[in-house]
Amino acid sequence: MQVKREDSVTSSARRAQIVAATIATIAELGYRQASFSRIAERAGLSSTRLISYHFDSKDELIGKAIATIYSELAAFMTARVSAATTPGAALETYIRSLVEYIAGHRPEMRAATEIFLNFRPEGGSAAQDAATDLSVLGHVERLLVRGQESGEFGAFNTRVMAMAIQRSLDGLPFLLEADPDADLAEYADELAGLFAKAVRP
Repeated sequence: MQVKREDSVTSSARRAQIVAATIATIAELGYRQASFSRIAERAGLSSTRLISYHFDSKDELIGKAIATIYSELAAFMTARVSAATTPGAALETYIRSLVEYIAGHRPEMRAATEIFLNFRPEGGSAAQDAATDLSVLGHVERLLVRGQESGEFGAFNTRVMAMAIQRSLDGLPFLLEADPDADLAEYADELAGLFAKAVRP
């Protein structure tokens, strides 16, 4: 049983290594140039067959890569926002923390952008479909509803406001592609101030 456990640990580590190499390759070369051979080279693998051993298809590998990026982002955001004590503080923390994360993880965000624009899984939905999935706005909308219920926020359509907040943040990786030297501290200040005014009673 001990041997099987070690094999499982080794397999998990290898999968994580391949996923990390995939993210880095896409960030550097772009989605269309991220072949198994390029990924294997970056991961230090002797053969692309090692990728095929751990992942049934490129779709599965890319799916795992984007899931990894967003899982790490979600953990970062949850830790920050959950510490806020009021809806207003939580909204400001959400905006500033997401900008901070994007600023500190540009390769991952570049890879996510490439996948968003180009990934078309066989038999599934394009990554772009997530942009029209209203469930992705749920966490922001619930925060806004709490603010209204507490009286801290004014009356407005929470769906519209959540959409405005989230899309202004979703666009940041695209802005950085066009303007890598953009002042992200100013970007965070402007957005935090703008939406603090927008939600006031």
